[in-house]
Amino acid sequence: MCIKVYFSKLYRGLLLFIVLILLGAFIEVNKSKPVSAVPKDSITLPIVMYHSFLKDSKLQNDYCISPTVLENDLKYITSKGYTTVTPKDLLKYVKGKPLPKKIIMITFDDGFYNNYHYAYPLLKKYNCKAVISPIVSLTEEYSKIDEISATYGYCSFDVLKEMQESGLVEIANHSYDMHYTNGRFGVRQKQGENLQTYENNLKNDINKAQKLLKDNSIKKPLCFTYPYGAESESTLEIIKSMNFKCTLTCEEKTNYIYPSETCLYELGRYNRTSKENSNTFFERICN
Repeated sequence: MCIKVYFSKLYRGLLLFIVLILLGAFIEVNKSKPVSAVPKDSITLPIVMYHSFLKDSKLQNDYCISPTVLENDLKYITSKGYTTVTPKDLLKYVKGKPLPKKIIMITFDDGFYNNYHYAYPLLKKYNCKAVISPIVSLTEEYSKIDEISATYGYCSFDVLKEMQESGLVEIANHSYDMHYTNGRFGVRQKQGENLQTYENNLKNDINKAQKLLKDNSIKKPLCFTYPYGAESESTLEIIKSMNFKCTLTCEEKTNYIYPSETCLYELGRYNRTSKENSNTFFERICN
């Protein structure tokens, strides 16, 4: 590997480490938010947030777990009669199509290549659906090189397309490059940035991601996943104006789905670590 490529990967790795620390802090802050009143006869929807999967225990942490943990999770939810759903399924429901009573959503953030290498075969094995939210700048970068690594690589457009065409994977927009924009925490408004400039910057980034996905035969995402779960007061209305029908946060809460499109915004997710076994984890988030 040439020195330039090595340091590029080292830089990305350092940035990812910082990202995960920030994400952990943001999740802790949002764990104790109160749950609002929900309509009677709502369907409970727990959402699980995964990131990376690696077999090497030295590389595992709160955002990188063993593929075995994922397989045990899929075994658990299928044995308990849960149906995995995606935002498209939820949108059909609010427009009148019935949903099973026991539903759950699986999400993979950032688009690591190991989602394809380790997780995708397990989705096929257990016939489970998932939502993948790639950082599109990295998808673009790794679509231009031949090198593939489950340790540090990211999914190419071709890999995302293959998973999407299986019917088991839905692609969400996770921004083009707002994980790494200097001075901005995710898609939050920068300090001193006026509202119009912020809206233009946010729309330009997200539209760039949408266009690249479309140009590479990925169906137009209807769901936006907030980097770090971070947003400003005006962010949701801007996202809605771009015709997204669903947003995913990092707030740890269970969601309640009912026949109204408004219930699909600001959906909470539970970060999956290896600290609990499948039985303990799902009993906690599903009750």
